[in-house]
Amino acid sequence: MDRRAVLRAVLLGPLAAAACSASPAGEPVAAPPPSAPDVRAPAPAPVSARPPGELVHAGTGRPEVALTFHGAGDEALARRVLTLLHDRGAAGTVLAVGTWLQRYPDAGRMVVDLGHELGNHTWSHPDLAALDEAGVRVEVERCRDLIAAATGGPGAFFRPSQAQHATPVVRRAAAAAGYPTVLSYDVDSRDFTDPGAPAIRRNVADVRAGGVVSLHLGHAGTLDALPAVLDDLAGRGLRPVTASVLFS
Repeated sequence: MDRRAVLRAVLLGPLAAAACSASPAGEPVAAPPPSAPDVRAPAPAPVSARPPGELVHAGTGRPEVALTFHGAGDEALARRVLTLLHDRGAAGTVLAVGTWLQRYPDAGRMVVDLGHELGNHTWSHPDLAALDEAGVRVEVERCRDLIAAATGGPGAFFRPSQAQHATPVVRRAAAAAGYPTVLSYDVDSRDFTDPGAPAIRRNVADVRAGGVVSLHLGHAGTLDALPAVLDDLAGRGLRPVTASVLFS
C-alpha cells in the first residue's frame, strides 16, 4: 500500500466506525451520556415556614430616623417624654411591656393619642433566651392581647426583651403571634444605665439616616436629653418618624 493509501485509511477509519453504528435510517446512534447525580435544589419551604426578618436599619435613603422607646416605668414620666416629642413634631415608637400596660390601663391609648406608634416588648421582660419556644410565645401573646384590648390591634412590631437581636426561636414565636418582622436597633443610647443627659446625647449623635435608636421611657435622663437630641437631629436634617414610616 502506498503512502497516500495509508493516510486515507487512517483518516477514514473513525468515519467508517461511525457508519457501522448508524441507525437503520442512516443517522448515527450517539452513545448515552454517563448518568449524572441529581443535583436539583430542594423545593423552597413555604414562606410561612421561614423565620421572619429583623429590621435594624432602613435603606430608603430618606433623611429619617426612628426613636424607639422601651415602654415601662412611671406613667407620668412617660407622658412627659411622649408629649415633648409630640410638641416638637416628632413621632416615636413605644415597645411596651405588658405588665406596664396592665399597671397603667391608659398607657396604651396615651401612646397612640399623642401620635406615636405602639408595639410589643413581651409580657414581663424576661431573658427570652432562657425560655423554650412555648414560653416565648406566652410572653409575646399575653402582651399582644393586652395591646389589642387597649387599641384594637396587636401593635406594629415585636422587640425581644434583654437582647438586641432575636434568635430564630424568638422570631418564629413572634411570627406565630402575628408579628412578621422583629424590630431591632443599630444605635443604643444606653439611657437605661442612667449616665446623664450629656452622655445620652453623645450616644445618639452618631445615628445616620435610616437608623433606629433604642431609648427608654422610665428614666429621667432620657427626658432631660431629648431636647438636645432633637436639636441635633434637626441640625443634621434628620426627621424622627415611627418605625413603620421609616421602613415603608
